[in-house]
Amino acid sequence: MSTMRKVRIALGMTITEKLLARAAGVPQARPGEILTVDVSWCMTNDATTHISIDMFNARLKERGIHAPERTVFVIDHNVPSESPTTTATQNKMRAFAREHGIPLHDGEGVCHQLILEEYAKPGDVVFGADSHTLTAGAVGAFAAGVGSTDFVAAMVTGQTWVMVPPTIRIDVEGALPEGVFAKDVVLHMIGDLGADGATYKAIEWGGPGVQALNTEQRATLVNMGVEAGAKSSVVEPDEETLRYLREKRGSDADTGELFASDPDCVYERRLTYDLSTLEPVVAYPHNVDNIAPVTAYEGTAVTTGFLGSCNSGRIEDLRIAAGVLRGRKVLPEVKLIVAPASKSVYMQALKEGLMDVFLESGAMVVNSNCSVCFGNQGAIGEGDVLISTGTRNFPGRSGSQKGEIFLASPATVAATCVGGYITDPREFV
Repeated sequence: MSTMRKVRIALGMTITEKLLARAAGVPQARPGEILTVDVSWCMTNDATTHISIDMFNARLKERGIHAPERTVFVIDHNVPSESPTTTATQNKMRAFAREHGIPLHDGEGVCHQLILEEYAKPGDVVFGADSHTLTAGAVGAFAAGVGSTDFVAAMVTGQTWVMVPPTIRIDVEGALPEGVFAKDVVLHMIGDLGADGATYKAIEWGGPGVQALNTEQRATLVNMGVEAGAKSSVVEPDEETLRYLREKRGSDADTGELFASDPDCVYERRLTYDLSTLEPVVAYPHNVDNIAPVTAYEGTAVTTGFLGSCNSGRIEDLRIAAGVLRGRKVLPEVKLIVAPASKSVYMQALKEGLMDVFLESGAMVVNSNCSVCFGNQGAIGEGDVLISTGTRNFPGRSGSQKGEIFLASPATVAATCVGGYITDPREFV
């Protein structure tokens, strides 16, 4: 992709407006303006890449790839392949990546986790052919999902257009009480905004409550912004961001450019949360904005639990769940599936003995991929009830359309699988 254009940024802008102004090479960006921006990273996965490849080969092959080293292919949705058709699709990706010198991550983890661990940095603009690309906003990047056509255009030109979104600011105060986690926070937010309350808007998380969270917890917050309709979601980068990048990429890592919103910037709306007042919640079937206290559904029988996904499959999440499961057993009638979000998360969990905890509890540990969240492993059947740390609970998301999905924190999922019914994790924490 093009090298980001250096430009003197004017005052009175949000983080998102500054990120887009810099990428467009203009001093100022305002909501509603359409800008052509340089793209730092393009990402696509095996769910749709075959469509993009066909578009490229049919119409744009002579143009070539603008910056192959900044285009990332990830095979993560159906790993390992479950059918000859899927294998053919993935082989097309492998061959195209080899032909054009594109970095390929084949079964190494969920695409959004890999972008977070290895690529995105503060100041970047990231476009991915997947709706949860927002995850990279955890390190202060502008990150958004796009369709296959826009992905191909960015891959070929190094640029794309974007309409500058208005920003919803979420101010977070206080500290998380026992048994309440980042997943509970973002579910509270989605319940308040609604599934369309942030449509084509940027969500900006800030305040002392967010500053006290680590990058993995912040990733949980920004990742699900799209479930409220958001175009992007971002956390103001700080010393924690730099610590994370250096831990993942080495002490000499490129830590990018850190932007903060100006005191005189204009937000479309502001919400304030005091973390100390929050309680564990679930998103009940069949919409992500159906939010209720876990106690409202306590006692509901479940058949399957899932710990993983681009939202809650990081090492922090595995530690939380292992803390509940240590010394306890998953009820024999319940199937608990654990899918670490990346190979590095998997290896860290091995080092910390977390895998021992999961296996001794009776859980099944699978490879790093989208797994149950996408319905490609442990698919639920008619009448099954799944409690999941995944991203969505629509009918058919994880198998049968006649199954039910509850979304919850890693602690709630683990506690529920021990009891066999939806359980308040505060009983175990």
